[in-house]
Amino acid sequence: MSFTAVYLNKDGDAFSAELKLLEDNVLDSNPLSEGEVVVRVEHSGINYKDGLAITNRSPVVRGWPMVAGVDGAGTVESSSDPRWKTGDGVIVTGWGLGETHWGCLAQRARLKADWLVALPASLSTADAMSVGTAGFTAMLSCLAVRDEGVTPASGDVLVTGASGGVGSVTVAILSSWGYRVVAATAKLHEADYLHSLGAAELLDRAPLAAPGKPLQKERWAAVVDSVGSHTLANACAQTRYGGVVTACGLAQGMDFPASVAPFILRGVKLVGIDSVMCPMERRKRAWHALASDFDARKLEAMTTVVGLGDVFATAEHILAGRVRGRTVVDVNRLP
Repeated sequence: MSFTAVYLNKDGDAFSAELKLLEDNVLDSNPLSEGEVVVRVEHSGINYKDGLAITNRSPVVRGWPMVAGVDGAGTVESSSDPRWKTGDGVIVTGWGLGETHWGCLAQRARLKADWLVALPASLSTADAMSVGTAGFTAMLSCLAVRDEGVTPASGDVLVTGASGGVGSVTVAILSSWGYRVVAATAKLHEADYLHSLGAAELLDRAPLAAPGKPLQKERWAAVVDSVGSHTLANACAQTRYGGVVTACGLAQGMDFPASVAPFILRGVKLVGIDSVMCPMERRKRAWHALASDFDARKLEAMTTVVGLGDVFATAEHILAGRVRGRTVVDVNRLP
C-alpha cells in the first residue's frame, strides 16, 4: 500500500517541496518516523511553523527528507502499545513533528505512543484540527491567565495577532469565559469577524509594533501575545500592576526590546507558553477544556478547509499575513 505526503527535501542549497506517493513500509524503516503507533491521518493543519518549513524560509527542519505537519488527528491503524487500539481516535501536536520527526501533512504517520491524546468524544478530527496547534496554544495561554488569578472583573485583556490562528481562538475562549477582550490586529477590516468571536473592541496593531517607552499607561489586566518583539515589549509596558502577559509566538520577531521596569515596578508576570514539549497532564487539561468550554459554533467562522495539494500556496499566504483564523487540511482531498 501507499500514501501521499507533503515531502520536503534538501541537498546542499537545493530545496524541494512536493506531494509525493510513498510506500507504507517507509514508515517502518525510516529513523525519522519511529514509533509504536501507526495513525491513519484524516485532518491536519497549516500553522506558521509549517509555512516556514514548506517555504524553506527558516531552518525549522532538522532532518532530511522530512514530511511536514506539526499536528494531526486521525484513527489508530495499528499499535504495539497497549494504551492504543485499532480504531481509537487520536490527536497529536508538537513533539518535533515536521522538524525532527515525520509529521502529519500525510495520509499516514508512525508516532510515539507517549505523544498521543485521545480525541474527545465531542470533537471530530476536523474539529480537532480547526483547533489544532494554534488553538491548543491559545488554551494554554488562557489557562495561564486564569491560573495567575486574573478574572473578568480584573479588567480588559489584550490579544495581539487577533485575526491569526492563536489569536482567533484566544478571543473566542476568553470572551466565552466572560472577559472583555480587546483585539489588536493589522486587519481592521476584519472587525465583523473579530466581533463575532467575542471581541469587545479592536485596536490597530501599528502603535504596538513600534518602539515604545519602558513604562506606559496601565491598560491591561492581562495580555496574550503571539507576536513578540516590540509588540510584546509594549504589551508588558502597558500591563497593570500585578497583571500577567503570556508569550507564545514570534510573528514580528524573536527579539524582546524591553526593560525590567514592568516586572520590578509593577509586578507584571511574563509567562512563556510552550506547546511543543508541553507535559501530557497539561495537554490533557487543555484538550478537555477545549472540548467542554469552547463554543464549537465559532469554529466554522474561523476555519477554512483545503486539500493536501493546496498547502504550498497556503503556506505562502500564511507568511504574508493573508490568512484569517485556522486552515484545516483534509489529507484525503488530493488534486
